[in-house]
Amino acid sequence: MIVVATPTGQIGQQVLDYIFDSNEAVRVIVRDPSRLSPRMRERVEVVQGSHDDIAVVTKAFEGADSVLWLVPPNPQAEDPMNYYLNFTQPACEAIKSQGVKRVIGVSSLGYDFGSPAGLLSPAFAMDDLIEKTGVNYRSLRMPFFMENLLHQVNAIKSQGMFYMPNAGDYKLATCATRDIADAAAKLLLDNNTWTGQDSVSVVGPDDLSPNDMARIISQVLERPIRYQQIPSKEYKATMMQYGMSEAWAQGLIDMAAAQDQGIYNNESRIAQRTPTSFIQWCEEVLKPAFQA
Repeated sequence: MIVVATPTGQIGQQVLDYIFDSNEAVRVIVRDPSRLSPRMRERVEVVQGSHDDIAVVTKAFEGADSVLWLVPPNPQAEDPMNYYLNFTQPACEAIKSQGVKRVIGVSSLGYDFGSPAGLLSPAFAMDDLIEKTGVNYRSLRMPFFMENLLHQVNAIKSQGMFYMPNAGDYKLATCATRDIADAAAKLLLDNNTWTGQDSVSVVGPDDLSPNDMARIISQVLERPIRYQQIPSKEYKATMMQYGMSEAWAQGLIDMAAAQDQGIYNNESRIAQRTPTSFIQWCEEVLKPAFQA
């Protein structure tokens, strides 16, 4: 039995697509089952509710061999660290009580960075909490998500620009969520060859600065697109105007600072690279979103 949390999210939904044709029984935890496609509702067993609820995860983990675990973002959370830990603690209790054999968690590169890293630090704390259960665990560790740019499609379309607090010329390791989902699905379906606790780096072939990204986006969209770095205070204020909590907005600022300080570098240098290039992702994901 495979259990997938957040099956309607960017990663979870793609994981389900990858494992759809397997012979494994699949169970999902979802607040609103209507968000699953009719095809998927026929394929999976549904446990309705939130996966921060001990009763829900206890029911969902019963008889589970493997679990895909990730904490959904909550930009309104007043304390990101407590949010991650409070979300994960019920899962840890259920992992132990239900005898779950293997867990795959969605985390981040940079575990050994050694300094506060904004919204990345709670992901590292999540890893520690799960590992303390003693379960066989693989932490999927990723750098900058290409899909982050989908939030800026309107700005790219209307202004010919995208914005972040990151330095424009500092190269970041990147990855596509399709490759994260692929790595997760392979671990979920492999019930025999991995044990213990370790991490798996999921890093795409391109290390790119925001300025590099802008040049590639311009090439794909066949129009000039440029990157604009936003001062931290201005970026934070803008995010809060859109309803983000002050703590979550500050977490984004601190994460960008850690990225500019090379938080991904040590692990990305030695990682086996995944297949999806940034230009391929722009052609197949960003361009259709731009044209929609």
